[in-house]
Formats: sequence, C-alpha cells, structure tokens
Amino acid sequence: MAYRSFAISLRLEDRPVLVVGGGPLALEKVRLLAGRGANLTVVARRTGDEIAALAAEGTLTLIQRDFAAADARGQVLAVVATAGADDAAIAAEARAAGALVNVPDNIDLSDFYLPAIVERGPVTVAISTDGASPALARRIRTQIEALLPARLGDLAELAANFRDTAKALITDPVARRRFWERLIDGPAADLALAGDLPAAKRAVMSELAPAGAQEIKGIINIVGAGPGNPDLLTLEALRLMQQADIVLYDELVGADVLDRVRRGAERVNVGKQRDRHTMPQESINELMVREARAGKRVLRLKGGDPFVFGRGGEEADYARQRRVDVTVTPGITAALGCAAAAGIPLTHRDHASAVTFVTGHGKDGEPLADWAALAGEHQTVVIYMGRHAAGRIAERLIQAGRYAGTPVAVIENGTRANQRISTGTLAQLGELATHHDGGPALLIVGDVVRQAKSWAPDALAHTAAY
Repeated sequence: MAYRSFAISLRLEDRPVLVVGGGPLALEKVRLLAGRGANLTVVARRTGDEIAALAAEGTLTLIQRDFAAADARGQVLAVVATAGADDAAIAAEARAAGALVNVPDNIDLSDFYLPAIVERGPVTVAISTDGASPALARRIRTQIEALLPARLGDLAELAANFRDTAKALITDPVARRRFWERLIDGPAADLALAGDLPAAKRAVMSELAPAGAQEIKGIINIVGAGPGNPDLLTLEALRLMQQADIVLYDELVGADVLDRVRRGAERVNVGKQRDRHTMPQESINELMVREARAGKRVLRLKGGDPFVFGRGGEEADYARQRRVDVTVTPGITAALGCAAAAGIPLTHRDHASAVTFVTGHGKDGEPLADWAALAGEHQTVVIYMGRHAAGRIAERLIQAGRYAGTPVAVIENGTRANQRISTGTLAQLGELATHHDGGPALLIVGDVVRQAKSWAPDALAHTAAY
C-alpha cells in the first residue's frame, strides 16, 4: 500500500508561518510552532489569554480580525484551525497563495500533517499516522516519552560540541565512526544522561587523547533493582542493564530481574546472606574499580535502593576516591514496594504521621535501635533484615512502651509472584516470623497495617499469599 505523506524536518527559522484561528485547537498548534524561530502570525477575531500573552512578549504577531486572502501571501505554512465552516475556503485561498496547508482533523483539506512530537533538546522524534489517527499518534508519543532518557538532549549537545574536534583529530572515517559509537554508548553517555556534564566531557577527551594517556576508561553504574518485581525497574536501570559489560549483583536480586541484563554481560554474584558472605565488601570495591579501569561498563546491581541499607554510598565513595567515574540510579526501596504490594500505606492521616526505616540486624544478631523513639504512637516502623530477630524486636518495643496489640505485618518476597504476607499484633511478631523462611522479609509495625489486603481483625496471625 502506498502512503501519501513523507516525513521531513523543516527548518522554520526566520520563515513566515500562519495560523488562522484563536480557539483551543489553534492554541494547540501555536504551542507546537512557537519557539522554533519562525515568524509566526495568528489571524483571529478573538483569542484566549495565552495567545495574547505570546503576542505581547513578541513570540508571534497577532492580527485580530477575520482572515483575508492577503494574509497567506508569502507564507511557507498555513494552519487553518478555526474549526468552522470556512476552513475549506480559507485553506483554498492559502494554497492558492503558495502556502502548504494543514487543517487539523481534515485529511482531504491538508497538504501536510503536524505530527505528535517528543523532544529532548535538539533530539526530536515525530510520529505521524498519515493523518489516519491523531489519537494513535498521541498514544505512541506517550510510549516513546517513557523510553527516552530525560537528558538525551544533553548527550546530543555533548556530541555536537566535539564534532569539529573529532573530525580534525580522527581522519580515518572508520575510526571516527567507532569513536562516535563509543561516545553515544559508552561512559560519556552514562555521565551525560546522569547529569554530570563536566565528567562526561572529560570522558570524551580521554577517548580523543592518545591511547594509554588516560587511566580511567570505564565506568561504574550503581543501580537499584527494586524489591524484586522486574516491572518496577526504572527505565534508567533497564538502559544500564542492557549496556553492561560485567554485572556484580546482590543476593536479593532475583532471576526475573537478572533476565533483563544484557545476555553477553559477565555476571558475578557478590551477595551477602546472614551467615554467609560470598565476597567481602572490600573485595567487591576492588573488583568494581579494577574492571572499570580495564575499560568496562561495570553494573553494580543492588536490591531495593542502593542508598537505603545497601552500602551504595560506601561503594560510590571508594570509586570516586580512586578517580573512577561512577553514577547512581535509585530504585524502589523494599519498604515502599512491599508496603504498596501489601496495600499498606506507610503514612495515613488517621494512623501515622511519620515513618522510620531501621535495620534489624546488628552486631551479634542483636538489633540496634533507639527503642524509646520507635515506641511512640502515630508512627510506622519498617524493619529491614529483621526476621531472625523479630521476637527480640517485639520485646524491645513493648518494653519501651509500644502497645502489644499494635498491628504488624511480615512481608516475604514482597512484589514478587511468590509474595506471602502475615499480619497480627506486635506480641505475635516473633511467632509470625517463624512462618517465613523462603526469601527476604520485611517487618512493618504500626496502625497502618490495618489497611493491609490480608488484615483480618477477628483472626489475627492471618497469612495470605497473592
């Protein structure tokens, strides 16, 4: 099937463009065309405040009367958006004057279509359905908006800044093409997309420098993998997972998440369990830096958020002290993901005005916390790594003054397909925890647990899997 339109990018700088109409439809097109350097003219008897304001600031010229044939003379484009019976006649006069015409939602009267647009600085993605379905184009635009990094424009401008330098220093076309591929897929891109433009520029300059002149060639990306459900990975996390050369992952990162990693990437399990450390932290730090200095894109993949009980701060500091570029991508921490999956709001106007995250795993297995501070009413306490000490945690809280009948939840494998949740009272917390030993578990203490999907006030210690 032959289609009628051909997609181009038309430069409008200092060129005359006409919009006829002043209502909501015209305003939509004015917003699309304004700011592109065109000499924009709007002809309408009446307009809304926004078009009037754009005219007042000099963005466009406003002629407040009905359209006249002379208005179309010399115009490159004319958008007829009156949504009235005169559209066909106005379009014919504008076309006769030599302008290409668009009449929104009228294929037969249009010479061109205004596409749905996604913009990231100088990067523009235009979606057209050949006029068949603007609603479908908008839907596709929404999907593309979600896929493209917010700072993609910064990466494009970074490349533009080095275009002439690369052309002068790299004379071989093949070598120059490979340089650009490394720039847009390598450490410089990671840094630019993370918002660190100075470091991104240094990375590009290291690529342009003579071989061996720069010690730091790779990059470490510390990424939060979320609580376990791969659908909760951020778009940035997925991008970095697909670009990694080597992945150092924690015990809490499940197989479903690892399946999203680039298949050719080397995988190293550096996870820690309560009584077993696959690799000491110092060895993990050394491995990350060593692999980055070898020119690799190192992905340090951590369950939840790397800066919430994840030692991500320590690892980032270690890398920076050794002049290795590092980025940090947050993830949905277990407290947020598991609570949402269980239907438990961590704060609630009727139950809790504060939430505190604590670790239940201290030296010699004894949890370390300010129990008096955690015993106050109207607050939620979320305990990481507390399953084995659940009984002692309950005792400490009750001794500090927390009501023994306070609702509690134990959430095992939260957000995952094998999620299990037990609810009951603080006095029952130790017993509830004994029913959970199949995966990572989170403890939640507070009246907000009454909102849980599995809460059963007349049958405490209820366990549900869903």
